[in-house]
Amino acid sequence: MAQTVGGGRNKLWSSARLAVADISDGAVVLVGGFGDVGVPFRLLDALAAHTARGLTVVSNNCGTGERGLAALFKAGLVSKACASFPSQSGNHHFKAAFDRGEVELELIPQGTLAERIRCAGAGLGGFYTRTGFGTELADGHQTREINGVRYILELPLRGDVALISADVADEAGNLRFRRSARNFNPVMAMAAGLTIVQVNRIIPVGALDPDDVHLPGVFVDRLVELTSP
Repeated sequence: MAQTVGGGRNKLWSSARLAVADISDGAVVLVGGFGDVGVPFRLLDALAAHTARGLTVVSNNCGTGERGLAALFKAGLVSKACASFPSQSGNHHFKAAFDRGEVELELIPQGTLAERIRCAGAGLGGFYTRTGFGTELADGHQTREINGVRYILELPLRGDVALISADVADEAGNLRFRRSARNFNPVMAMAAGLTIVQVNRIIPVGALDPDDVHLPGVFVDRLVELTSP
């Protein structure tokens, strides 16, 4: 578990299980990744074992196979999913839960999903987009005409918790992602009240070149190194 060191707060946690243990029922959980790339599988498996219920999960998709997001749906822990690609080969646990009426789905175009999360992290009140105008996706949205073009207003999407994955972190929480694994992870970290990161390797402060920092440690609360149990 994290400890106080030298008057500051140590962000290193000894296990994924402890790092997610205080996620409460009904929490809005932002989950990084695109397909299986950049997905925090260790944290999601720990959350499935923790059994917080009634979760709202925000992610690009709804998981596949038996691990990660799929494990949350299998265990009946999710009451709502906000996703761009909820239906794909191998996501039978989400489909079964949805068909039983156990999970509400909010379908969000991928660019809109990313921008709503970014707006939450940037403290913005929302944005106007043409995407979805004139379709069922626009139901309930405010609309506006700008220079002869009709737009819909999309509101920020903030999480109580963000679960993300990174390649390298220093002990202050500064992160570096590996190639396309960056995807949704940085913006989700910025848009959540609590950010928990699984990381392949943790190095001392100062060992990560400032030009290699993809996300500053101010947005990171807890680190779990994958060599930990």
